[in-house]
Amino acid sequence: MARVDLQPVPVSVHPARRLPQLLAGLLLYGASMALMIRSALGLDPWDVLHDALAKLTGLTFGTITAIIGALVLLCWLPLRQRPGVGTVANIALIAVAVDVALAVLPTPGPPAVRIAFLVAGVALNGLATAAYIGARLGPGPRDGLMTGLHARTRVSIRLIRTIIELTVLGTGWLLGGTVGVGTVVYALAIGPLTQAFLPLVTWRRRE
Repeated sequence: MARVDLQPVPVSVHPARRLPQLLAGLLLYGASMALMIRSALGLDPWDVLHDALAKLTGLTFGTITAIIGALVLLCWLPLRQRPGVGTVANIALIAVAVDVALAVLPTPGPPAVRIAFLVAGVALNGLATAAYIGARLGPGPRDGLMTGLHARTRVSIRLIRTIIELTVLGTGWLLGGTVGVGTVVYALAIGPLTQAFLPLVTWRRRE
């Protein structure tokens, strides 16, 4: 599969197409997180790490998420990644979206409903990730690490995302984070899903 150009493009270029896509992707991402949380079948790998560090430090989940995001941004420096509007929006909009979604989503009881929540959450997360990265307004801190490694190494998004997710998962689990079957499903599926959706939603310049 040909490489997809994911480098940020100024917001002034075709904002009518790209800004709504960014907004929709980030809101959908928050909703997909809420679905996985409500399934009670396991957190995604980054949230396993956030959960572990929150328990160890006594800081809130949101504070840990922000601290980790800032540290990941430092990893952008050697990769020469450029933050954009989407980088800032990622932090703010996802937090709002997940809180709203958790407030309206019921807590499912039957296992079949919980599994449906998990499957929908993972699938929508892959689409949401591709949508807001594909808007090329700047990825979030964690996805910027993925796209930066993709650009510098020419290794596929699928493989890089899977390696990152499994590394974060292992670290979080060793530190005492909450892990379940949903964690494993997410870690193995999110890379292939993101790579499959990216060619469909990535904005491209028309010469």
